Amino acid sequence: MRVLASCKTSTLTSPKKEPVASPCVPRYRPGLHRQRLKAIQSPVVPGSLAETVRPDFPILQQTVNGKPLIYFDNAATSHKPKSVMEAMDKYYTTTNSNVHRGVHALSAEATTLFENARSKVCSFINGSDTREVVFTRNATEAINLVAHAWAMHNLKMGDEILVSVAEHHSNLIPWHIVAKRTGAQLKYISLTPDTEELSMEHFSELLTDRTKLVSTFYVSNVLASKSPVEEIAQHAHKLGAKVLLDCCQAVPNMPVDVQQLGADWIVASGHKMCGPTGCGFLWGKYEVLDEMEPFMGGGEMIEDVFLDRFTFAEPPAKFEAGTPAIAEAIGLGAACDYLSGIGMNNIHDYEQKLGDYLYDRMCSMKYVKVYGPPPSHGRGCLCAFNVDGVHSTDLAMVLDQYGVAIRSGHHCAQPLHRYFKVSSSARASLYFYNTKSEIDLFCDALEESIQFFK
Repeated sequence: MRVLASCKTSTLTSPKKEPVASPCVPRYRPGLHRQRLKAIQSPVVPGSLAETVRPDFPILQQTVNGKPLIYFDNAATSHKPKSVMEAMDKYYTTTNSNVHRGVHALSAEATTLFENARSKVCSFINGSDTREVVFTRNATEAINLVAHAWAMHNLKMGDEILVSVAEHHSNLIPWHIVAKRTGAQLKYISLTPDTEELSMEHFSELLTDRTKLVSTFYVSNVLASKSPVEEIAQHAHKLGAKVLLDCCQAVPNMPVDVQQLGADWIVASGHKMCGPTGCGFLWGKYEVLDEMEPFMGGGEMIEDVFLDRFTFAEPPAKFEAGTPAIAEAIGLGAACDYLSGIGMNNIHDYEQKLGDYLYDRMCSMKYVKVYGPPPSHGRGCLCAFNVDGVHSTDLAMVLDQYGVAIRSGHHCAQPLHRYFKVSSSARASLYFYNTKSEIDLFCDALEESIQFFK
C-alpha cells in the first residue's frame, strides 16, 4: 500500500516564511576530500542491471568525503561508459579530420563516422529518414533553431503558443523572444491540483484555431510526470498547430518512437543519455524541416554562394553551419549503441521499479513534500522535494558529506517553483546504474540530515 499522505499533506502549506540558505553553508567548497580509484561501491543485487553495467562507468568507482559516491543527479547529466570515451579517443588518435569537404582518406573516414552517428541517433528514436536528424550543441540550441528558423517566419500578431507552467527555461525563453518579436501570445497550461501533472482539461480549453504551436515536455525534469504527448499532438494537429516535444528526460530513460508520437519536432541532449556534452539533436519531419529557413549562415549549410546571393543546402546540412562537434557526435552515436545494447525497455522497466521505491521511501518521511503525481499515474525516475523549514541548498550540502550527490535550486524551472510558492527544491534523479541499496543509503542520510536541522 502506497503512503501518499506525507507527499501531499505537509506543513509546507502553512504560512511560514520560506527558509533561506544558511550563510554558514557555502555554495561551493573547493578541495573536496575525494579518494579516487578505490573500488568501493554500494551493495548491488547480484544479477541486477546495475551490477552488470556499473563496471562500465569508472567515475562511480570512488569515494567522496570518505563515503561511496551515490550519484543521484542524473537529470542534470549522466555519466559516460568507457565505450563512449574510447570512441571519441579513437577518433582523435586515428581519424581526426574535418568532415564533408575533403577527399583524402582521413576526411572520408571521419565523414563516415560522423554520418554513421546520425544514422544511429535516427534508429535509436525509430526515425525513418536520417535527413530528419540535425546535430546541435544541445536541446536548448535545438529549440532555438525551431524558434528562429520556423516560428519567427510563421507566427504573427494574434497567433498563440501553448506551453505549460512546468517547462524548463530552454522551452520557455525562446518562445518569449518569439512572442516579443512577432506579436504572438504565450498561453500556459496549468497542472491538476491533486496530482500535479499536466491538466489536459485546461489544455483543451486553451487550444483554439489561434494556436499555432504547442511546445511542452514529455517527462518533467521536476514533477517527473509523463505528458500524454500522442493525445496532445492529435488534438493540436486537428486545428493545424505544430507540436514540439522536449524529450530530454524521456529519450535517455524509455523507448521513444518519433513515428508513434506524432510530433513535428523533438529535441534531446546527448549528455543526459550517456553521451558527451556539447552535442544534442533536433529531429523533425522532413517536409517541415525543408520548409524552414536556415538558422545560421556559413560553411556547410550552402549550395552555391555568389557576391549578391546564395542558395542553401537541403536538411540537415541547412541547419549545421560550420565545423560540427565531430568527436561529440561520434560519442553520441556510441552512447546510442551502448543503450541499445542494454535495451531501452530493460532500462525503463528497471528504472520504474527504482523510481517507485524511491517515491514510496520519500513519501513515508516526516516533513518531506514530494512534487508530482504518484507512480500509478506514471513517473520518471526522479523526485523533486522540499523539507519543511530547510533550504534545499543546505540540505544538499549536508547530504554531500554522506557522499550523496543531488541537485538543489530551481532546476531551470523558476515559473514552476513560483507556481508552488517556493523558490527552490532538492532533486534526486536516478539512472539505470543506480541501485535500491543506494536509495536506502540516501534516505537514511536524508533522515539524519533532517534530524540535524530540526
